[in-house]
Amino acid sequence: MGAIIEAKKRSGEVLTGEMKDSGVTGQYLTFVLGGEVYALEILHIKEIIQYGDLTEVPMMPSFIRGVINLRGKVVPVVDMTARFGKGITNVARRTSIVIIEMAQENEDETEKQSIGVMVDAVNEVVDIANADIEPPPAFGGRIRQDFISGMAKRNGRFIIVLNLAQVLSVEEMSALGSSMLGGAELNISAESEHEA
Repeated sequence: MGAIIEAKKRSGEVLTGEMKDSGVTGQYLTFVLGGEVYALEILHIKEIIQYGDLTEVPMMPSFIRGVINLRGKVVPVVDMTARFGKGITNVARRTSIVIIEMAQENEDETEKQSIGVMVDAVNEVVDIANADIEPPPAFGGRIRQDFISGMAKRNGRFIIVLNLAQVLSVEEMSALGSSMLGGAELNISAESEHEA
């Protein structure tokens, strides 16, 4: 957790030297899902908490594991393994919830929505140069191509950099949930605000 806060501070400061001149390095949180290593930009990450105290909500699609109470706010938790269509995450000792803050456009204003992302294990914060990120593969991916913003090369291996706007699209998840439940209305952000 301290590494996330420190990395956010560094990313918010004025860049010096090589990074200022080239502007090609970003900081990413890496984590594991089903044996694969994924990454998210740290600018979207609010905090990381240990898995626990999850309240299941009836009539939710399988990728919404439930909600947590985060300092008085109701935060929906998305099981990333289920979101990628690979079953559900088995809870283990290192299972964590990454709290992500997403901006949502509502008519005249932008609201911030916190969403929890359930992962097998959190690894570390790493610096990845934009030059080391290749476009997503055109075929053969284990997850939808629009969920991937790129493939980062690090230490001879690839890290899948996720496109948060697609993976955690509230509109798409609501539509999927609605179709899975036979047309029942499902609005994650409205329910979260109502219960808070």
